[in-house]
Amino acid sequence: AGRQAAADDDRARVAAACRVMDDAGGQVPADDLAVAARCSRRQLSRAFAAVLGVTPRQYGRAVRTGRAREVLRAGASVGDAVWQAGYGSARGFYEEAGRRLGMSPAEFAAGARGRRLQWSATATRVGTVLVVVSPDGICAVRIDPDADPADPAAPLAEVRAELPHAELVRDDAALVHVTAAVQALARGEDAGAGLPLDVAGTAFQARVWQALREIPAGATRSYTEVAAAIGAPTSVRAVARACATNPVALVVPCHRVVRSDGALAGYRWGLAVKRSLVDAEREAAGAGAAS
Repeated sequence: AGRQAAADDDRARVAAACRVMDDAGGQVPADDLAVAARCSRRQLSRAFAAVLGVTPRQYGRAVRTGRAREVLRAGASVGDAVWQAGYGSARGFYEEAGRRLGMSPAEFAAGARGRRLQWSATATRVGTVLVVVSPDGICAVRIDPDADPADPAAPLAEVRAELPHAELVRDDAALVHVTAAVQALARGEDAGAGLPLDVAGTAFQARVWQALREIPAGATRSYTEVAAAIGAPTSVRAVARACATNPVALVVPCHRVVRSDGALAGYRWGLAVKRSLVDAEREAAGAGAAS
């Protein structure tokens, strides 16, 4: 009972501090956070480590970067984003936001202008899968059961809308190993562990996505179980949002997350695709265990 009460106190403190930073749009002085959370700075740091696995400072940075992303998407200049997101200097903005956006802020604001991204599309058992790759890794995977691999108009349009000025170059030959891997993933084979990723997200999203990659092929976890696995048991809804915003389907297997009763729940690419992927993985895992 004592441990549960202490855990409840930690969650309440973290929730109070997070609300303050969310309202402020970024970092808040540690003393002010402690007052809001009605505890000492040391107690608050321990609570953040226990509940979210990050420090209050890291959470505040993630909030601020999220605001910068919104400002840039709205068409503001980098200079405006520096000011509106609360960065103390342009250098700080570039160093921090650049890491979290996955490209420099100027590139992101310009729709990745001048950034060369290769892409390929391939037929799989769940439909056409389009893969977009930067020099650092896979940055987008889209599934479309109705698209033509030779001309995947709809999924490619999604990528172009997000990065309208990137240089998107189709190169099936260069990405043959990547497309072979996503074909294997769609067949239920556990082929995604070694694929490098180049995705942008908050610290919380990154923890969720990593947790999803650790779910064995053929197994499923509930949103509640994923939240507990990352040390944030009260963040079930946030886990669901992180799954919904997963930019690299299949490679980060958000299809392995189900409701607490085992039923399938919302999947960006449709429940039929989700069911097919789960069933294929279970069959492949069962065949492997029997051999």
